[in-house]
Amino acid sequence: MPTNGTAKLGWRRYFPILEWGRTYDRDALTNDLVAAIIVTIMLIPQSLAYALLAGLPPEMGLYASILPLVAYAIFGTSRALAVGPVAVISLMTAAAVGSVAAQGTAGYIVAAITLAFLSGIFLILMGVFRLGFLANLLSHPIVSGFITAAGIIIAASQLKHILGISADGHNLLELLVSLASGLADTNPITLAIGVGSTVFLFWVRKGLKPLLVGMGLRPKLADIVAKAGPVAAVAVTTLAAWGLDLGAAGVKLVGAVPQGLPPLTLPSFAPDLVLALIGPAALISLIGFVESVSVAQTLAARKRQRIDPDQELIGLGASNVAAAFTGGYPVTGGFARSVVNYDAGAETPAAGAYTAVGLAIATLLLTPLLAFLPQATLAATIIVAVLSLIDLSILRKAWTYSKADFIAVAATILATLSLGIEIGVSMGVALSILIHLYRTSKPHMAIVGQVPGTEHYRNVKRHEVITRPGIVSLRVDESLYFANARYLEDYIYDLVATQPDIRHVVLACPAVNLIDMSALESLEAIDHRLSDMRVKLHLSEVKGPVMDALERTDFLKHLSGQVFLSHHMAMRALSETGPAGEAPLAAQ
Repeated sequence: MPTNGTAKLGWRRYFPILEWGRTYDRDALTNDLVAAIIVTIMLIPQSLAYALLAGLPPEMGLYASILPLVAYAIFGTSRALAVGPVAVISLMTAAAVGSVAAQGTAGYIVAAITLAFLSGIFLILMGVFRLGFLANLLSHPIVSGFITAAGIIIAASQLKHILGISADGHNLLELLVSLASGLADTNPITLAIGVGSTVFLFWVRKGLKPLLVGMGLRPKLADIVAKAGPVAAVAVTTLAAWGLDLGAAGVKLVGAVPQGLPPLTLPSFAPDLVLALIGPAALISLIGFVESVSVAQTLAARKRQRIDPDQELIGLGASNVAAAFTGGYPVTGGFARSVVNYDAGAETPAAGAYTAVGLAIATLLLTPLLAFLPQATLAATIIVAVLSLIDLSILRKAWTYSKADFIAVAATILATLSLGIEIGVSMGVALSILIHLYRTSKPHMAIVGQVPGTEHYRNVKRHEVITRPGIVSLRVDESLYFANARYLEDYIYDLVATQPDIRHVVLACPAVNLIDMSALESLEAIDHRLSDMRVKLHLSEVKGPVMDALERTDFLKHLSGQVFLSHHMAMRALSETGPAGEAPLAAQ
């Protein structure tokens, strides 16, 4: 029966707000409010743009940025993470929902809401059962490759809005063919707006801050003004579209955006829809969690803070469930807005809640002004944002460091570009697992000898070491499990077969953290076969948990040799006894 103190600790684990809320003061409030104002200004155009990227009405982007932020403030552990729609998750949403409903229909919206709900439930269950380690199935190089490919597809998908033409496609080739076929219908005014906004936003990112600093503005204030650049592009192009009636000239506008707070919505529980979306929901959850927790850990490290990955799963899950019940779609922690939130001085997750209030006010007061916003401006916002995600240098780095990683990254990029988002990320997961199995199925093993004058043992191929006749010291640099058990058997058999004078084989296990049932059976087979050859098998430097597992079996009772506390003790004991003698009892 847990004590009251234990129960309180458990509550604080699931509700981190109870922890940081106790020390919340006026200074934190001021810093959080300033950060919230800046992030709110940044989020308005971003939220609209990402909703359009997902093929959804623009207001759904705003809805997905209100209550989810409040939910994360209650359940999340990062002090600076800003939750909301992001480019990659928006594109994955479009791919998943587009497979079950036509864009622009009520079914499409319901499917997006249901996808957010399923993703939220998936994340919460992972958090409750502490399954955050599942995100490790996606290696960082493969995630980088996937995000790079997704960034290219996202940028290509927005070119239709820059050109003012109709185009679609589920992969890069389809998009490019569709764009090429519609080039003749390019609207020159839309093109001017799109190109002009893109150039302006790139300049804002790189050139505005130095210009403002040169004019005497303080660096921090100059940075804040530069971050608000997209709002300036939105304001100018919206005024131009309204004043010049550009809609009549064929410029596609956002159109009427409903005014008011997010509506209460319900996901669909239709079995067919749930079954169709459960797989994409799992992939979106994993990708979103990896992106979010990477950002959260990076920002937390800067202030020597820590986050709880399992609780982060619950926080992100609660955010997605909140999005599902308030007309939103899947969300996660965004890199750009989180960095802005951090740089603006956010002290606690309350900054996210204040941002939600700012966005709620915007949906009440500002949405009528967005009707004249050109879609080309939002497309430019997306393109500038996602181009920072594209990192083709990962191919060069992977090629230099590991050819296996290069093949995995290249295959992920090509699969995503040519076959689509879902297949690309699925292939990334599969390749991550296959590479791990391949590498660990043939673990590095080295015959080691004594470094003269020391008790250290090193690879005979790399160092000048002392070896002893009749004794082979074999160091295994990997845990032993079903995938490499047979490889170990074959290696030892070949080793003994080529050296008939061997009488002792010592398996050094300093890197062995696990011996599973398959590996245990292999060790028993090795010991039995070596015994028939009048060779004894010994173990050294076996870790405590591994030793505990072996002691629960009969293996040690039937082992022809012994288990030594250190490898040096094994070599000294076996050298003293000689090939025919018996070694003294091992120090356990």
